[in-house]
Amino acid sequence: MSGTDEILLGRDGGLAILTINRPKALNALTLDNYRRFAPALRAWARDPSVHVVVVRGAGERAFCAGGDVRAVYEAGRGIGGNRDLPAVFFREEYELIRCIHRFPKPYIAVMDGITMGGGVGISVNGAYRIATERTLFAMPETAIGLFPDVGATRFLNRSPGEIGRYLGLTGARLNAADSLYCGFATQFVPHERVEEMIAALGRIAWETPSEHGQIDAALARFAVDPGPAPLAALRPAIDRCFAGDSVEEILDALAVEAGAGGAHARWAAQTRAGLLTKSPTSLKVTLRQLMIGRDYDLEAALALEYRLTQHVMAAHDFYEGVRAMLIDKDQTPRWHPPTLAEVSDSAVDAYFVPIGDRELRVSRGC
Repeated sequence: MSGTDEILLGRDGGLAILTINRPKALNALTLDNYRRFAPALRAWARDPSVHVVVVRGAGERAFCAGGDVRAVYEAGRGIGGNRDLPAVFFREEYELIRCIHRFPKPYIAVMDGITMGGGVGISVNGAYRIATERTLFAMPETAIGLFPDVGATRFLNRSPGEIGRYLGLTGARLNAADSLYCGFATQFVPHERVEEMIAALGRIAWETPSEHGQIDAALARFAVDPGPAPLAALRPAIDRCFAGDSVEEILDALAVEAGAGGAHARWAAQTRAGLLTKSPTSLKVTLRQLMIGRDYDLEAALALEYRLTQHVMAAHDFYEGVRAMLIDKDQTPRWHPPTLAEVSDSAVDAYFVPIGDRELRVSRGC
């Protein structure tokens, strides 16, 4: 291992530390990164000298901005030699997320900076999620013709009221207080105290099987109140506007809220305008996903999401969204179909059709 490795593994007493070391790429994860991350986690799960795992990102900007969707785009477009990447990438990513969720020891993700997409997957699905004043949390997939995945079927549905629908459809960005309010973060620790917190974890004299109790006590020494969550004040309006059974109903409710001239009128107008820039197909698939997966556990959520990814990879909007947002960066995707009215129920149904022996069958445990 060297400072140029993209996944850095370290130890401090009973503490194991994994650092995603791609700061210039905002620590976005490649397939090779997942293939370094997953074996390390499995080895630490078996190692009796490891009592807690901390996962963090290198640099000053991001914990992890997501998965390497550009590589998936190129493979799906036949650029390069790995045509199987759209299937393999999501499969191995989801297997790692399942391992994180079932990890038998305390797993702590330090969400210090941008935490989006795949970065959410490797944090929110773990036991402890540390937010800082630099946390910027979002699931922005509908802007690139995808849908909120990495277990979002489960964790968005566990948010208060209709906030999960709001976040999944709009890709709205959250600060630390909002992340705590939604349950995505478990503690708020100021950025300036993160290193001290990690050092304190390395000094713990472990008393198995009491790891979680010791972690709770250690983190309590550093955790503080981040202040009020803006989402809490918005929740009544979110609940009113995002309770509909169709995207069209949600847009109509936002129009009513905007026209009423109340405290949330501007928010409603801006939210409605933002939704109309997203992939119409992605919006309808996302709403269906969250409706049918309301009570799913993580394994069921990942199985559904994997099925959806494989249908999305065979369609148009993901490639157009990535082109517009990440390749050409013209910010003007040409969705197909271009309007919600042209996305039929049968077209949405097709994304949920089983894919036979290609289905994801995740095992329990790590």
